[in-house]
Formats: sequence, C-alpha cells, structure tokens
Amino acid sequence: MTHSPLTIARRHVLGDLYSKCDAVESVPVFLNSAEGERLGFVDESHGHYADAFTFHLPEDICKKLSTGHYTFSFDYDHSDSELSGREKRIRLLRICLIGRVTEEPIGSRARRAV
Repeated sequence: MTHSPLTIARRHVLGDLYSKCDAVESVPVFLNSAEGERLGFVDESHGHYADAFTFHLPEDICKKLSTGHYTFSFDYDHSDSELSGREKRIRLLRICLIGRVTEEPIGSRARRAV
C-alpha cells in the first residue's frame, strides 16, 4: 500500500485545541475510532515553525482527506497538571478520521424516482 504524505495547517486540524496543543513527534491516525483501522501516523516533519501536520496515510485516504470527506476527532491527555482552565496544555495521543455523512440533494432523488 502506497503512503502519500499530506500536509495540512495545524489550525485547520485542531480547531479550538490549536492554542493548547503541544508539539507532535508521531501520533497514530485511525479510521472512525481508536478501535478502528490504523491508517498511518501524523507528525510535524516540516519542523515546528512550519505550523503544519504531515499525515502519512494511504493515497486514497489522503485524497479524501484533502477534499473534506473526513472530520477529526482526538484522544489527548493534559500535559501539565499544575495549570488550570484555559491555560492547560494537551498532548495528542491519537487522531481519528470520521467520515462525513452526506445526503443526496432532494432534486436528484426526485429525478431518480420518476
């Protein structure tokens, strides 16, 4: 299976967790949940200052990820227990790709029924 790296901005992947997340060396990526299929891993191979995650996943998954077919779910723990509230930092344990549920437009269903 061919793995194609795909680089995406950290802010896009992490959303609200962006400002709280510690640097990532290598974090496993799963499909749907931690019990799902392990697809590959994500790292910051472009360096900390590039501010991006590089996903090392199968080519077909990279294509779907790059075109918005997945949302992200995270498992993490708090990396510094001394801080509280908004200041708490997190350390990613795994990222799960969750397939988006898409429905056909109503017009296309009506045409097919005719």
